[in-house]
Amino acid sequence: MATVAQWMAGARVRTLPNSVSPVLVGAGAAVALGGFVWWQALLALLVALAFQVGVNYANDYSDGIRGTDAERVGPLRLVASGLVPAEMVRTAAFACFGIACAAGFALVVTSRQWWLLAVGVISLLGAWFYTGGKKPYGYIGLGEVAVFFFFGPIPVLGTMYVQTGQVTWLGVVASLALGSFSAAVMAANNLRDRPTDAESGKRTLAVRLGDKGARYLYSTLALAPFVVTLGLSIVSPWMLLGLLAAATAIPSVHKVLTGAVGPALIPALKDTALAMLIWAVATTVAAVLA
Repeated sequence: MATVAQWMAGARVRTLPNSVSPVLVGAGAAVALGGFVWWQALLALLVALAFQVGVNYANDYSDGIRGTDAERVGPLRLVASGLVPAEMVRTAAFACFGIACAAGFALVVTSRQWWLLAVGVISLLGAWFYTGGKKPYGYIGLGEVAVFFFFGPIPVLGTMYVQTGQVTWLGVVASLALGSFSAAVMAANNLRDRPTDAESGKRTLAVRLGDKGARYLYSTLALAPFVVTLGLSIVSPWMLLGLLAAATAIPSVHKVLTGAVGPALIPALKDTALAMLIWAVATTVAAVLA
């Protein structure tokens, strides 16, 4: 049986900044509008975290039963390693989805924005069918596109809207930057797994683009948020605080562009997620000050 530490490894806690960052920026945008509601922000955070952990367990289950993770260079997978029965990991995924749905329904009821139920259903289907079902879209190169929206515009603007009933251009632009960061984390993951994914028939974007193309894709996605920062600084110099994240992102980009492979890419994945969190904190502070 797996230990608590191994279950946490299966949840891939190092990537959880992908969930925290969008909610943080959405809450910061709500503060800037004078409509911040702390308990709604916490509910939004619970939705995001529960969905992401659920996705990670669902991927562990689906990839495990397909044999995709039989030769893996990344973090521990519970099913592929044989530590936990596949059905138990699937149950853990469904439990996390249940928590996310309950918290999300509470947000819908309290905000009275019933159309957000459709967003929740789409998010739930996107979470499961990334690697689940007969034709998972993650196996045909759509992972980065899905992550861009599910960890960018949807959580940022959703968090902002349930609290204020508004969406501002600042929120939209910031959500695109966070979506780019999240897609960069996915791109780093798929670049690391490209050789084994190709052998198992998983046609991720990294497999489709080839080694060089995958490295350029990651670098573009990881650096795009800093272009957004420079653009936002025209409105307020405080937005330049977002450049603090470059100290973490640029070394990762250098590592990827200079040919790091396999386990050597794991720090790039972790550091990209950290850069995303730093950018989110800095930009949130800047939005409030501005």
